[in-house]
Formats: sequence, C-alpha cells, structure tokens
Amino acid sequence: MLHIVLASARPKAMQAFAAALSSDQEVKLENVVSGAEALEAVRTTAPHLVIIDADLPDTAPLDLVQKLLMVNALVNTAVVSPLSEEEFHEASEGLGILSGLPTEPGRSDAEGLLRKLRAVLGVG
Repeated sequence: MLHIVLASARPKAMQAFAAALSSDQEVKLENVVSGAEALEAVRTTAPHLVIIDADLPDTAPLDLVQKLLMVNALVNTAVVSPLSEEEFHEASEGLGILSGLPTEPGRSDAEGLLRKLRAVLGVG
C-alpha cells in the first residue's frame, strides 16, 4: 500500500488529480489543508509521498519541502508550481523533489507521478 499525503487548500482544482490517485487500488490518499498538517503526517505516519500545493495558507511549498526533509530525509515530495519546468528545476535544485506538477494537475499527471514513485521505491 502506498501512503500519499496531498497538502492542498484547493479541493476543486485538485479533484480530478485526487480522484485519479484514489482510484489506484494500492494507494491510500490522505488529504490535509496546511503545511503544519503535512508535517504532522510525516512525523506520525511516514508517508511514501507528500504532494504540496503551491497555495498553502501557512507556508511556501519549497520551504515546506525543506522542513519535511528535516523530519524525514527519506520522504518523497512532489510540488504543484506555476513555474516552467526549467524555472522549477532551478528553484528546487538540491531538494530531491520527485516531480513538479502543473497548477491544475489531472489524471495523466497522477498516473505519471505514481509511475515515478513506484520506480523510486522499486515496487510494481
């Protein structure tokens, strides 16, 4: 079972993406609405992946990645960002982020992210 935390305060924008993740039989999706809740989830449940939305009410996404890594250096992260792929790579270099995602990710983004996660974890 893959435990994934989705940190977003925009349920409508994430609806198709979250539905695609949840439709995978091997995924347990946990929704949180703040960086603080994401940190708590990493502290208490050690998820395989934390997906961080660009517009959290209490923290900037890349700052949250750094905080998450301090709690668990092995946690995988993905970040929703309005930046181009090149700009995102430049801004997030050294943080080991698994993937950048568009501001309104959909089914294909979820499927691609799950493929990357499984490859990194070495599972089916």
